[in-house]
Amino acid sequence: MILWSAMGADDSLPDDVTVLKAMLRAERAARLAAEAEAQARTLLIEKLKLTIRKLRHEQFGQSSERGALLDQLELQLADLEENAAQAETAAQIAAADKIAVAPFERRKPARRPLPEHLPRERLVYPVPTTCPCCGDSRLRKIGEDVTEMLELIPRQWKVIQHVREKVVCRACEAITQPPAPSHPIARGRAGPKLLAHVLFAKYGLHLPLHRQSDVYRREGIDLDVSTLADWVGAAAATLMPLVDAIRSHVFAAERIHADDTTVPVLAKGKTRTGRLWTYVRDDRPFAGPDPPAAVFFYSPDRGGKHPEQHLAGYAGLMQADAYAGFSRLYEANRKPGSIVEAACWAHGRRKFFDLARLSKAPVATEAVRRIDALFAIEREINGLAPQERLRVRQERSRPLIVELQTWLREQRASLSRNSDTTKAINYCLSRWDAFAHFLDDGRLCMSNNAAERELRAVAVGRRNWTFAGSDEGGRRAAAIYTLIASAKLNDIDPQAWLADVLERINDHAIQRLAELLPWNWRKPVPTDVEAA
Repeated sequence: MILWSAMGADDSLPDDVTVLKAMLRAERAARLAAEAEAQARTLLIEKLKLTIRKLRHEQFGQSSERGALLDQLELQLADLEENAAQAETAAQIAAADKIAVAPFERRKPARRPLPEHLPRERLVYPVPTTCPCCGDSRLRKIGEDVTEMLELIPRQWKVIQHVREKVVCRACEAITQPPAPSHPIARGRAGPKLLAHVLFAKYGLHLPLHRQSDVYRREGIDLDVSTLADWVGAAAATLMPLVDAIRSHVFAAERIHADDTTVPVLAKGKTRTGRLWTYVRDDRPFAGPDPPAAVFFYSPDRGGKHPEQHLAGYAGLMQADAYAGFSRLYEANRKPGSIVEAACWAHGRRKFFDLARLSKAPVATEAVRRIDALFAIEREINGLAPQERLRVRQERSRPLIVELQTWLREQRASLSRNSDTTKAINYCLSRWDAFAHFLDDGRLCMSNNAAERELRAVAVGRRNWTFAGSDEGGRRAAAIYTLIASAKLNDIDPQAWLADVLERINDHAIQRLAELLPWNWRKPVPTDVEAA
């Protein structure tokens, strides 16, 4: 039908079969080219939509919305990119018979150069020995064109033999031998790099042990799940001194962020809901000199006794949501001292944002606009010293806060007591002192996003490993999450750091344990053998 509409009546078609085939190929190539152009345009539109969504939600959007909506958009975008590439390749293949096809433009992103540190392998294609034009053999090289292609070589497995030679003294016949090297885990046959890979794949890349075992089996290495589980448990025990050191560092902070999330735990015939708690130290927003870190804890439920145990020795500023289990921490007579509550404006804004997005409530929309004005000021002073942050907030943010409080009270008086907008207003006004506390302390942030960002890894992992095997497995996950999250906060490659630490920690003096912490760690220079 397409060919009929393109060529007109059947009396205009040629009788020659070869010509008809050529015309069909030309029509097919043109159609595929048009489809590829349409795919390219759709791809560009979706990229722009994704960029807009990210800009809108990156700073203030709901954490679950960022995690679900943006992940979904990125998956759709990847699918569109695959479709566009497939359509363009199909058009090129169809046009390979030298049929004239109208060209189309596809806006391609500028290609970044391939990393310079990667080794290069030259594949030189042989040139003719004689000139194809005149047949003369006097050819001279005048240049070359090099096209680089990134390639993946399967990883290499090897067995390292630690050889300790024995020698005997000819004079006294005493036998001597070098001492046996310490292993990362007792009686373990896994090297530190392999252990670090298994740990990071499970807790950093959210790849369960049974999937890792399947991958290794396809590579010719039979490592069953029980063996991998033994390695993970032993490595976690070996690394526990570092976990304790990071916890001490976090709770020595002047200000921390706190939050928690659910984690399914295997029970008899079903799963039950445990909790993973995180406490984050990040002094960078107020130019603090101490390095950032995050510590995780596991609990079988969400009882308030758990954060009380976690924070038994802490006193200072804490940014958190309105969880009732924190209430006893804020008591004035608490030992060793009270914890000062600082509420999260992102939580307060989220309640208005949901109403503005779903029901287009004008009061909620105006509330979001007013809160966004406060966040805009915060972006300007992020990273400044506490005194400067305090000065700007007193001059610019405090008048906005006073106006916002007055406006919220006025709106509440005119709304129904049971409306959703009234509930959102009450959430803020009932905790107003905690919300406004950031005005009087330059060390505080307006939001608790620092803790929510660290919990996002747990939320991503839940979709892959489904559940924790036991309460002990939850505590082990909290320990390894502590190590990986703290390494990432300090821009350290977690896997490389874990590999080096596992190789050194058993021979490292406990008094110098701080040298192995992520913010003090330096990537070791490879030896001549490793470089070779």
